[in-house]
Amino acid sequence: MSSTFLLLLLALAVAAVPVRASSAYNSTEKVVAVVEGMVYCQKCKYAGTWNLHGARPLAAAKVTITCKSPRRRVVFHRAVSTDTNGYFYSSLEGGRGGHFDPVKACVVRLLASRDATCNKLTNVNYGIEGAALRCENKTIAGGQYVKDFYAAGPLAFRPVRCAPRY
Repeated sequence: MSSTFLLLLLALAVAAVPVRASSAYNSTEKVVAVVEGMVYCQKCKYAGTWNLHGARPLAAAKVTITCKSPRRRVVFHRAVSTDTNGYFYSSLEGGRGGHFDPVKACVVRLLASRDATCNKLTNVNYGIEGAALRCENKTIAGGQYVKDFYAAGPLAFRPVRCAPRY
């Protein structure tokens, strides 16, 4: 199956889940923040830029999600791998230090790529320094949970060997 077809199936599956505004939470539902994003392999011709035109999704790449308290103490840290389509997803459950605002407290950084042909870190969307999260204004309710979505990136690695540009 092509990756476009798989992404279309994923979009249809997400669209089938009931979505509602954050203010409509039921008091018995637990609100969980989740982080999602994409990791790509940037084309050599765009090395040194933030351009991801023609980039391919990078499977099995690893990113870290780190959240800090206002006192700069780490309250959440997790390494997450991308799927075959370059997509990563993780809940922020299990953090210590109580409630924190993911937009203010969390960043996502590139960690490693298992693709030997594309494993050089880039700072596209601050993948090295730490990509800030943005609220996606997407909430999915199901069972006893309400998931609030946050996103980072897209992030990118690039090939180690690129022909010099003249």
